[in-house]
Amino acid sequence: MRDFLELIVKNIVDLPDKVVVDESEDDYGKVVLSISVDKTDMGKIIGKEGRIIKAVRDLVKILAVKANRRVNVQLTETD
Repeated sequence: MRDFLELIVKNIVDLPDKVVVDESEDDYGKVVLSISVDKTDMGKIIGKEGRIIKAVRDLVKILAVKANRRVNVQLTETD
């Protein structure tokens, strides 16, 4: 899931070299994927009214359901 998410995000943003996707697991067994992008790319990844990030989250959740996992996608910015 991490590689899939990274591929999608890198193709959306203008600065793909600054994209970092970290994967961790919370106390309840849910996979947490944190996307870090450059400040200038935040608007591109969020999209109008949050449509792009919602679509990305939906795609990752589809993969998670197929793998019988629960996933949460978070977005952060880097300086």
